[in-house]
Amino acid sequence: MEASKEIAEIEKRIQDHEKRISELEELIISKPEDFRKGISIKEFVLDKKPKSAVQKTLAIGYYLEKYENMPSFNVKDLEKGFREAKEIVPPNINDKVNQNIMKGHIMELKEKKEGLKSWNLTNTGERFVENDFKDLPKS
Repeated sequence: MEASKEIAEIEKRIQDHEKRISELEELIISKPEDFRKGISIKEFVLDKKPKSAVQKTLAIGYYLEKYENMPSFNVKDLEKGFREAKEIVPPNINDKVNQNIMKGHIMELKEKKEGLKSWNLTNTGERFVENDFKDLPKS
């Protein structure tokens, strides 16, 4: 009788663990942004391996939006991001942003931020960074 009690207790504990694991998985799936924190901008840029200053600008903009929760960013934010990533700040960040705008990766917003032009990433720009700077196939 004692063995069946122990088995029942073990089965109950296993069910409890499975329930808790399922709840954690649901939480991660429903709020993945909460679990992305903790990576530095330097680590993010190194992980993404941008090949040009234009791609680095896009990666830093992505990081600012997704990890720093900035709804928009301006030239000062990007310059600070380059410095925090320990990357050389391009002589003309606005030019790098404009090149991203021409590719459809960034868009200018009507609202200014700290009196400066502000931007955010487009869906295309987000996917481009998430796909490690490879174009997605056209559907």
